[in-house]
Amino acid sequence: MMTFIGNIIWVVFGGLLGAIAWSLAGVLLCITIIGIPFGLQCFKIAGFVLWPFGREILLGNFGAGGLIFNIIWLIVFGWEFALAHLTIGLVFCVTIIGIPFGLQHFKLAMLGLIPFGAQIRPVSN
Repeated sequence: MMTFIGNIIWVVFGGLLGAIAWSLAGVLLCITIIGIPFGLQCFKIAGFVLWPFGREILLGNFGAGGLIFNIIWLIVFGWEFALAHLTIGLVFCVTIIGIPFGLQHFKLAMLGLIPFGAQIRPVSN
């Protein structure tokens, strides 16, 4: 129940806008053939941004192609996304009420660094 409430609060206070922004970035990247793999990662991130509570990110398992794409992603956009989410997460963690939302931004920072090969799955309790 708390996961559901956390997701509702998240969506109302910025999650929906974040998911729309990531989706628009995905659409723009998919306009070019070269950008399609990067656009697909934006759609994956948009789904996580929309509903992050109760889900976890597993990094790795990306192979040689994924490694190359992750390096390109990291150089071109990834470090900026990670830095932004780290900063926002730290701001949220200043208050006790904001800590759960800050932790979600830390997860987004990880995903923003290396999205290729990352898997998003429900948290196993």
